[in-house]
Amino acid sequence: MTASELPRNVAVIGTGVIGNGWIARALAAGCRVTAFDPDATAPERTRAFVERAWPALERLGLAENADPAALTFVESLEAAVEGAELIQENVPERLALKHDVLRQLDALAAPGVVIGSSTSGIKPSDLQSACTREPGRVIVAHPFNPVYLLPLVELVGGEHTAPKVIERAQAQYAALGMRPLVVRREIEGHVADRLMEALWREALHLVNDGVATTEEIDAAVVYGCGLRWSLMGTFLTFHLAGGDGGMRHMLHQFGPALKLPWTKLEAPELTDELIDKVADGCEHQAAGRSVAELETRRDAFLTELLALTRKYWPEAEGLQGRI
Repeated sequence: MTASELPRNVAVIGTGVIGNGWIARALAAGCRVTAFDPDATAPERTRAFVERAWPALERLGLAENADPAALTFVESLEAAVEGAELIQENVPERLALKHDVLRQLDALAAPGVVIGSSTSGIKPSDLQSACTREPGRVIVAHPFNPVYLLPLVELVGGEHTAPKVIERAQAQYAALGMRPLVVRREIEGHVADRLMEALWREALHLVNDGVATTEEIDAAVVYGCGLRWSLMGTFLTFHLAGGDGGMRHMLHQFGPALKLPWTKLEAPELTDELIDKVADGCEHQAAGRSVAELETRRDAFLTELLALTRKYWPEAEGLQGRI
């Protein structure tokens, strides 16, 4: 990263799990963070969150001037965006609410400041429709939980977004230690969530039909495809499945199986019985451990995994700044 790319002052609007994740990441990168949340308990919750996340961030490596105390809570959107060089919106996934907040942010923010929305499903053009000053600077900047550790951020521009806006966003999020993936065309759910939704849908069917428990399905991912996906993702994994002939041979040999009616195109009805099966299964897997205990275990694993994957990520293949 360079000093010119790093947003020295970041405004975070909405401090739930995702908003707090952005705060922890920005603080670890050496930024000053101004946060706004109408919940009176937000400052206490956020500072406790950052305190829990900080050991994992220390293991990954902090910026020289990283300081968890460089966080200020304010009581208005106007105060939050004053001096901000990047704004991250994280309010609940209700379009009317996002419209109200984004309209105000667009009217208040300094010219040219990127406003990223953490929305997991709404298209940027729909977000921009409420803004009248600089609608094109309102983009999707969708991260993954835990935001302070997982580097992927999907950047999606809308119909009003100029290429220079995306270019600036790429540089700023990369300076925060993220690996931006610029989505070529706006679509509900973007890229990664659509992939996860397909797996989630199939998993619910398998539980609902009594084929496997939640624990067994998780084991299938953890000890099977998940290990390969950490390095190669879906397509390169299947490229290797074709042997010396690669993906071309794999598709000719196994492609016809794609037409077999194995998978479900729609999610199962979320009945009380299915909810109980899934919730009971997850509680069995947790084995009495609290969510905080499981988060600590997850963070310890992810920091070690990230250290390993950094050795193998294709930095020399021109992918830096895209994914």
